[in-house]
Amino acid sequence: QSEEQIVTLMEDQETIDFRQLERELANALAADQKYSRENDAKFRAIHQKVASYEEFRDIVLASNLKPLERKDKVGGERKQPWNPSFNTNSCARESENVMPEESFSDPTNAFEFTRDWRRLGNGEKYYYLLRVGAEKLSQLFHAEVCSGLLGEFLLVLNESFQAIHLETVLQILQTLAETKRFDLNLVFLSGSEKESSQKLFVKLQTCVGAIEDERRRIEDKRLTKLMACYKIGSTKD
Repeated sequence: QSEEQIVTLMEDQETIDFRQLERELANALAADQKYSRENDAKFRAIHQKVASYEEFRDIVLASNLKPLERKDKVGGERKQPWNPSFNTNSCARESENVMPEESFSDPTNAFEFTRDWRRLGNGEKYYYLLRVGAEKLSQLFHAEVCSGLLGEFLLVLNESFQAIHLETVLQILQTLAETKRFDLNLVFLSGSEKESSQKLFVKLQTCVGAIEDERRRIEDKRLTKLMACYKIGSTKD
């Protein structure tokens, strides 16, 4: 009987804990992915010839940021819907929506901007982008727009655009078009991001077309140049 107990004990010790193995495998995979992201970010920062170690560090740290899901909540009650629809009639009147209360301080570098951006919902991202503005964006992304952000900007601008913000949005689009490696970022836009870009410029054309004075001709010329920068074909029938 003692021999049977010994055999049973040995069998119990040889039992494989698959859950533990799964956890260890997941941890190893996560560590490997983190290393790969950071390594790619380091090479990208070196290639960009960043001006300081702080900027180099920010690019590496930003590689591990993850977007929050829709269910995540930031800064209390949401003031904007997730998918506000665009109404072409709004070009003739001011929007009734107001800027939400500020939840973040103004970013001082690309890492801080990206960190705050990832924490916001789509409607909030739109107002955050407007609040930062074209001039500040030019300073934050003087090296280049971080990978993937250009497409996200276009998605958010298209989804939440309001006619009252026409001038600010045009300035932002112009600033983004002047960043380094902009043409390369355009190449890597996804299908949905390219579609959003096309739809956004349709909305912009509609609003510019509603202008009745001499400013319409000026803005139309400006918009045409922007469309060329963003590789947008004619949106007119």
